[in-house]
Amino acid sequence: MPEFVASLLAAAAFCLTLLALNALTRLLIQAHLGSPDLGETGFLQVGGALVAARVAYRRGPGRQSL
Repeated sequence: MPEFVASLLAAAAFCLTLLALNALTRLLIQAHLGSPDLGETGFLQVGGALVAARVAYRRGPGRQSL
């Protein structure tokens, strides 16, 4: 069960981080502060979301050995 909870936390962290980074990217594009090559759901956003998911998974509830 703790593995399931950790997976759920990691999935939620991935989704929320990806949404937040996409919103930030959209604001940067609209304000003309970002590079023209910057796009939504690009490598930077997915990579950042994966890092956040990895951190959430590692900090989730630990497994107990029998």
